[in-house]
Amino acid sequence: MVSVVDFEAARPQLTAVAFRLLGSIHDAEDVVQTTWLRAAAADPGDVRNSAAWLTTVLTRVCLDQLRARRRRREDPLLAEEIPDADLAADEHYLRRENVSRALMVVLDRLPPAQRAAYVLHDLFDVPFKEIAQTLNTSVANAKKHASRARQRIEQTGPNTIGASATVDRAVVEAFLAAAGGGDLDRMVALMTDDCVRHADPALLPADAPSVVTGARTIAHETTRFADRIRASAPVIVDNRPAHVIAPGGHLLAVVDIDTRRQLVSRITITRASAQTVVALPVTNV
Repeated sequence: MVSVVDFEAARPQLTAVAFRLLGSIHDAEDVVQTTWLRAAAADPGDVRNSAAWLTTVLTRVCLDQLRARRRRREDPLLAEEIPDADLAADEHYLRRENVSRALMVVLDRLPPAQRAAYVLHDLFDVPFKEIAQTLNTSVANAKKHASRARQRIEQTGPNTIGASATVDRAVVEAFLAAAGGGDLDRMVALMTDDCVRHADPALLPADAPSVVTGARTIAHETTRFADRIRASAPVIVDNRPAHVIAPGGHLLAVVDIDTRRQLVSRITITRASAQTVVALPVTNV
Protein backbone atom coordinates (compact mmCIF):
# COMPACT_ATOMS: atom_id res chain seq x y z
CA MET A 1 0.00 0.00 0.00
CA VAL A 2 1.22 3.52 -0.82
CA SER A 3 1.14 5.98 2.06
CA VAL A 4 -0.77 9.26 1.81
CA VAL A 5 2.52 11.13 2.26
CA ASP A 6 4.15 9.29 -0.65
CA PHE A 7 1.10 9.78 -2.85
CA GLU A 8 0.88 13.53 -2.17
CA ALA A 9 4.59 13.88 -2.89
CA ALA A 10 4.05 12.18 -6.24
CA ARG A 11 0.78 13.99 -7.10
CA PRO A 12 2.31 16.96 -9.04
CA GLN A 13 4.30 14.71 -11.34
CA LEU A 14 1.43 12.27 -11.75
CA THR A 15 -0.78 15.18 -12.79
CA ALA A 16 1.90 16.43 -15.18
CA VAL A 17 2.20 13.02 -16.84
CA ALA A 18 -1.56 12.57 -17.10
CA PHE A 19 -2.08 16.03 -18.58
CA ARG A 20 0.43 15.33 -21.35
CA LEU A 21 -1.12 11.94 -22.01
CA LEU A 22 -4.78 13.01 -22.01
CA GLY A 23 -4.58 16.71 -22.91
CA SER A 24 -7.11 17.75 -20.25
CA ILE A 25 -6.42 18.86 -16.70
CA HIS A 26 -9.88 17.67 -15.56
CA ASP A 27 -9.27 14.23 -17.04
CA ALA A 28 -5.77 14.22 -15.58
CA GLU A 29 -7.05 14.99 -12.08
CA ASP A 30 -9.69 12.25 -12.40
CA VAL A 31 -7.01 9.73 -13.40
CA VAL A 32 -4.81 10.79 -10.48
CA GLN A 33 -7.73 10.17 -8.14
CA THR A 34 -8.35 6.75 -9.72
CA THR A 35 -4.68 5.96 -9.22
CA TRP A 36 -4.97 6.82 -5.51
CA LEU A 37 -7.98 4.52 -5.12
CA ARG A 38 -6.02 1.67 -6.70
CA ALA A 39 -3.01 2.46 -4.51
CA ALA A 40 -5.14 2.36 -1.37
CA ALA A 41 -6.41 -1.10 -2.32
CA ALA A 42 -3.06 -2.50 -3.44
CA ASP A 43 -1.26 -5.37 -1.78
CA PRO A 44 1.73 -3.85 0.06
CA GLY A 45 3.94 -6.59 -1.38
CA ASP A 46 3.26 -5.32 -4.90
CA VAL A 47 4.73 -1.88 -4.19
CA ARG A 48 8.51 -1.65 -4.00
CA ASN A 49 9.03 1.83 -5.42
CA SER A 50 5.91 3.90 -4.80
CA ALA A 51 6.66 6.65 -7.35
CA ALA A 52 7.38 4.17 -10.16
CA TRP A 53 4.39 2.00 -9.20
CA LEU A 54 2.04 5.01 -9.20
CA THR A 55 3.34 6.18 -12.57
CA THR A 56 2.76 2.74 -14.05
CA VAL A 57 -0.79 2.51 -12.70
CA LEU A 58 -1.63 6.04 -13.84
CA THR A 59 -0.21 5.49 -17.32
CA ARG A 60 -2.21 2.30 -17.79
CA VAL A 61 -5.42 4.11 -16.82
CA CYS A 62 -4.57 6.86 -19.31
CA LEU A 63 -3.83 4.27 -22.01
CA ASP A 64 -7.23 2.68 -21.43
CA GLN A 65 -8.86 6.05 -22.08
CA LEU A 66 -6.73 6.81 -25.15
CA ARG A 67 -7.42 3.38 -26.65
CA ALA A 68 -11.14 3.74 -25.98
CA ARG A 69 -11.09 7.02 -27.94
CA ARG A 70 -9.41 5.29 -30.87
CA ARG A 71 -11.87 2.37 -30.79
CA ARG A 72 -14.67 4.93 -31.01
CA ARG A 73 -12.70 6.57 -33.85
CA GLU A 74 -12.79 9.89 -32.06
CA ASP A 75 -10.67 12.59 -33.67
CA PRO A 76 -8.65 14.87 -31.39
CA LEU A 77 -10.99 17.49 -29.97
CA LEU A 78 -10.58 20.98 -31.40
CA ALA A 79 -10.74 23.99 -29.11
CA GLU A 80 -14.17 24.97 -30.42
CA GLU A 81 -15.58 21.58 -29.30
CA ILE A 82 -14.45 21.94 -25.67
CA PRO A 83 -16.58 23.74 -23.05
CA ASP A 84 -15.24 27.18 -22.19
CA ALA A 85 -14.64 26.31 -18.54
CA ASP A 86 -12.61 23.22 -19.44
CA LEU A 87 -10.63 25.16 -22.04
CA ALA A 88 -9.86 27.87 -19.49
CA ALA A 89 -8.72 25.26 -16.96
CA ASP A 90 -6.40 23.64 -19.52
CA GLU A 91 -5.01 27.04 -20.50
CA HIS A 92 -4.42 27.95 -16.84
CA TYR A 93 -2.54 24.71 -16.17
CA LEU A 94 -0.55 24.96 -19.41
CA ARG A 95 0.62 28.50 -18.56
CA ARG A 96 1.22 27.81 -14.88
CA GLU A 97 3.35 24.73 -15.56
CA ASN A 98 4.97 26.17 -18.71
CA VAL A 99 3.84 23.22 -20.83
CA SER A 100 4.73 23.41 -24.52
CA ARG A 101 1.56 24.44 -26.34
CA ALA A 102 2.77 23.19 -29.73
CA LEU A 103 3.91 19.86 -28.30
CA MET A 104 0.47 19.27 -26.78
CA VAL A 105 -1.09 19.74 -30.22
CA VAL A 106 1.30 17.23 -31.78
CA LEU A 107 1.00 14.69 -28.93
CA ASP A 108 -2.75 14.62 -29.50
CA ARG A 109 -2.12 13.09 -32.92
CA LEU A 110 0.02 10.17 -31.77
CA PRO A 111 -1.19 6.58 -31.23
CA PRO A 112 -1.56 5.72 -27.51
CA ALA A 113 1.57 3.55 -27.14
CA GLN A 114 3.76 6.06 -28.97
CA ARG A 115 2.38 8.93 -26.92
CA ALA A 116 2.99 7.09 -23.65
CA ALA A 117 6.52 5.97 -24.57
CA TYR A 118 7.52 9.46 -25.70
CA VAL A 119 5.99 11.25 -22.71
CA LEU A 120 7.43 8.85 -20.15
CA HIS A 121 10.92 8.59 -21.62
CA ASP A 122 11.60 11.89 -23.36
CA LEU A 123 9.71 14.19 -21.00
CA PHE A 124 10.00 12.41 -17.64
CA ASP A 125 13.14 10.25 -17.99
CA VAL A 126 11.38 6.98 -17.16
CA PRO A 127 13.68 4.04 -18.06
CA PHE A 128 12.61 1.92 -21.03
CA LYS A 129 12.52 -1.15 -18.82
CA GLU A 130 9.71 0.41 -16.77
CA ILE A 131 7.97 1.70 -19.91
CA ALA A 132 8.05 -1.79 -21.40
CA GLN A 133 6.39 -3.19 -18.28
CA THR A 134 3.76 -0.46 -18.39
CA LEU A 135 2.99 -1.18 -22.05
CA ASN A 136 3.20 -4.95 -21.58
CA THR A 137 5.81 -5.19 -24.31
CA SER A 138 9.55 -5.69 -24.73
CA VAL A 139 12.18 -3.03 -24.12
CA ALA A 140 12.99 -3.07 -27.83
CA ASN A 141 9.37 -2.38 -28.73
CA ALA A 142 9.13 0.39 -26.13
CA LYS A 143 12.15 2.06 -27.73
CA LYS A 144 10.54 1.70 -31.17
CA HIS A 145 7.36 3.40 -29.92
CA ALA A 146 9.35 6.35 -28.58
CA SER A 147 11.45 6.57 -31.76
CA ARG A 148 8.38 6.56 -34.01
CA ALA A 149 6.81 9.24 -31.85
CA ARG A 150 9.90 11.41 -32.23
CA GLN A 151 9.80 10.96 -36.00
CA ARG A 152 6.15 11.99 -36.13
CA ILE A 153 6.77 14.95 -33.84
CA GLU A 154 9.78 16.10 -35.89
CA GLN A 155 8.41 15.79 -39.42
CA THR A 156 10.89 18.35 -40.64
CA GLY A 157 14.64 18.66 -40.72
CA PRO A 158 17.05 21.50 -40.04
CA ASN A 159 17.55 22.04 -43.78
CA THR A 160 13.85 22.11 -44.66
CA ILE A 161 13.61 25.85 -44.13
CA GLY A 162 16.03 28.01 -46.04
CA ALA A 163 18.27 30.65 -44.52
CA SER A 164 16.17 33.49 -45.91
CA ALA A 165 13.19 32.24 -43.95
CA THR A 166 15.17 32.60 -40.74
CA VAL A 167 14.96 36.38 -41.04
CA ASP A 168 11.28 36.13 -41.92
CA ARG A 169 10.59 34.05 -38.81
CA ALA A 170 12.21 36.71 -36.67
CA VAL A 171 9.90 39.32 -38.21
CA VAL A 172 6.88 37.09 -37.71
CA GLU A 173 7.76 36.42 -34.07
CA ALA A 174 8.22 40.15 -33.46
CA PHE A 175 4.87 40.91 -35.07
CA LEU A 176 3.02 38.27 -33.05
CA ALA A 177 4.66 39.48 -29.84
CA ALA A 178 3.42 42.99 -30.60
CA ALA A 179 -0.03 41.68 -31.52
CA GLY A 180 -0.29 39.62 -28.34
CA GLY A 181 0.64 42.68 -26.31
CA GLY A 182 -1.74 44.98 -28.17
CA ASP A 183 1.15 47.22 -29.33
CA LEU A 184 -0.56 49.07 -32.18
CA ASP A 185 2.39 51.18 -33.35
CA ARG A 186 4.81 48.27 -33.29
CA MET A 187 2.42 46.15 -35.39
CA VAL A 188 2.08 48.94 -37.95
CA ALA A 189 5.85 49.35 -38.14
CA LEU A 190 6.26 45.64 -38.89
CA MET A 191 3.74 45.52 -41.79
CA THR A 192 3.85 46.71 -45.37
CA ASP A 193 1.40 49.50 -46.15
CA ASP A 194 -0.56 47.19 -48.45
CA CYS A 195 -0.64 44.22 -46.08
CA VAL A 196 -3.76 42.04 -46.31
CA ARG A 197 -5.30 39.82 -43.64
CA HIS A 198 -7.62 36.97 -44.64
CA ALA A 199 -9.46 35.04 -41.91
CA ASP A 200 -11.97 32.22 -42.01
CA PRO A 201 -15.35 33.79 -41.16
CA ALA A 202 -16.10 30.82 -38.88
CA LEU A 203 -13.35 32.05 -36.55
CA LEU A 204 -14.64 35.61 -36.33
CA PRO A 205 -17.50 37.40 -34.56
CA ALA A 206 -20.39 38.32 -36.83
CA ASP A 207 -19.30 41.96 -37.02
CA ALA A 208 -15.67 41.23 -37.96
CA PRO A 209 -14.64 41.43 -41.63
CA SER A 210 -12.92 38.38 -43.09
CA VAL A 211 -10.63 40.49 -45.29
CA VAL A 212 -8.83 43.55 -43.94
CA THR A 213 -6.36 45.68 -45.92
CA GLY A 214 -3.80 48.22 -44.77
CA ALA A 215 -1.33 48.08 -41.90
CA ARG A 216 -3.12 50.36 -39.46
CA THR A 217 -6.55 48.86 -40.14
CA ILE A 218 -5.17 45.35 -39.62
CA ALA A 219 -3.42 46.44 -36.42
CA HIS A 220 -6.65 47.89 -34.99
CA GLU A 221 -8.59 44.75 -35.94
CA THR A 222 -5.89 42.49 -34.50
CA THR A 223 -6.13 44.07 -31.04
CA ARG A 224 -9.57 42.44 -30.74
CA PHE A 225 -7.95 39.02 -30.80
CA ALA A 226 -4.90 39.54 -28.57
CA ASP A 227 -5.96 36.72 -26.24
CA ARG A 228 -5.99 34.24 -29.13
CA ILE A 229 -2.64 35.43 -30.38
CA ARG A 230 -1.18 34.90 -26.92
CA ALA A 231 -2.36 31.29 -27.28
CA SER A 232 -0.29 30.76 -30.45
CA ALA A 233 2.84 28.69 -30.99
CA PRO A 234 5.30 28.14 -33.87
CA VAL A 235 4.94 24.87 -35.77
CA ILE A 236 5.50 23.31 -39.18
CA VAL A 237 2.42 22.82 -41.37
CA ASP A 238 2.98 21.29 -44.82
CA ASN A 239 6.75 21.84 -44.49
CA ARG A 240 6.22 25.56 -44.01
CA PRO A 241 6.75 27.64 -40.88
CA ALA A 242 3.40 28.64 -39.42
CA HIS A 243 1.73 29.21 -36.07
CA VAL A 244 -1.20 27.44 -34.49
CA ILE A 245 -3.69 29.09 -32.19
CA ALA A 246 -4.21 26.44 -29.53
CA PRO A 247 -5.82 27.55 -26.27
CA GLY A 248 -5.07 24.99 -23.59
CA GLY A 249 -3.07 23.02 -26.16
CA HIS A 250 -6.18 22.34 -28.28
CA LEU A 251 -5.95 23.22 -31.96
CA LEU A 252 -8.21 26.03 -33.18
CA ALA A 253 -6.61 27.76 -36.17
CA VAL A 254 -3.49 27.96 -38.33
CA VAL A 255 -1.84 31.32 -38.93
CA ASP A 256 0.29 31.60 -42.07
CA ILE A 257 2.24 34.86 -42.41
CA ASP A 258 4.11 35.99 -45.53
CA THR A 259 6.84 38.60 -45.47
CA ARG A 260 8.34 40.95 -48.03
CA ARG A 261 11.49 42.99 -47.49
CA GLN A 262 11.49 41.96 -43.81
CA LEU A 263 7.94 43.20 -43.24
CA VAL A 264 4.69 41.28 -42.86
CA SER A 265 2.83 41.46 -46.17
CA ARG A 266 0.02 38.91 -45.82
CA ILE A 267 -1.72 37.13 -42.93
CA THR A 268 -3.92 34.11 -43.57
CA ILE A 269 -5.87 32.55 -40.70
CA THR A 270 -7.61 29.26 -41.46
CA ARG A 271 -9.81 27.09 -39.33
CA ALA A 272 -8.01 23.94 -38.26
CA SER A 273 -9.40 20.45 -38.68
CA ALA A 274 -8.76 17.19 -36.89
CA GLN A 275 -6.76 16.14 -39.96
CA THR A 276 -4.41 19.13 -39.85
CA VAL A 277 -0.88 17.72 -39.83
CA VAL A 278 1.36 19.60 -37.42
CA ALA A 279 5.02 19.03 -36.57
CA LEU A 280 7.50 20.84 -34.37
CA PRO A 281 10.50 22.70 -35.71
CA VAL A 282 13.58 20.74 -34.66
CA THR A 283 14.81 23.68 -32.60
CA ASN A 284 11.60 23.60 -30.53
CA VAL A 285 11.69 19.93 -29.52
